[in-house]
Amino acid sequence: MNLLVSKSIFTVGMILWLIIRILYQREQKQNTIVDDRNSLTEKVVRLLVLIGILFLPLIYVVSPWLNFANYRLPIWVNGLGIATLGLSLWLFWRSHRDLGKNWSSTLQIREGHTLTTNGVYQNIRHPMYASVLLLCIAQALLLTNSIAGLFGFISFSIAYAIRVDQEEQMLLESFGDQYEAYRQRTKRLIPYLF
Repeated sequence: MNLLVSKSIFTVGMILWLIIRILYQREQKQNTIVDDRNSLTEKVVRLLVLIGILFLPLIYVVSPWLNFANYRLPIWVNGLGIATLGLSLWLFWRSHRDLGKNWSSTLQIREGHTLTTNGVYQNIRHPMYASVLLLCIAQALLLTNSIAGLFGFISFSIAYAIRVDQEEQMLLESFGDQYEAYRQRTKRLIPYLF
């Protein structure tokens, strides 16, 4: 596949990803925060992910600065990248939709927050993280560049390792036995595997 085409497909995917996020962020702002764990570490982690998933790919798409790190993949891999991007977008949207007003971009509990265990949350505790992981895989398959293509996966892996245990602890403190029972019957990222 032509590099311009794969860059364009990834860019359209990122625009759709941002639209989904913006639409649900508006709804989120209407809720009162009752437990906010937005620490400096949380801010650094979010910045790292933004650099890896948004800023470096944007630099790669609009300029030749990172072309020295390009690599080649067979054309069928680009098709796999497009399919992975599509699955990522669907799971990202569905995760937001199923959470509704319970969604927060940071570690927060809001007034009236309930534990979501339906929809995609029925089998996966963190489908939004799973969607970002899929996005990072699509990024590496569509943006064939060692920096712009792979740094998303690296930054997400670091963020996930730091954040997921904190998030689960916050939910355990908020929902107690209900969350523990939910943890016992679901997987973190990939249903039936991990």
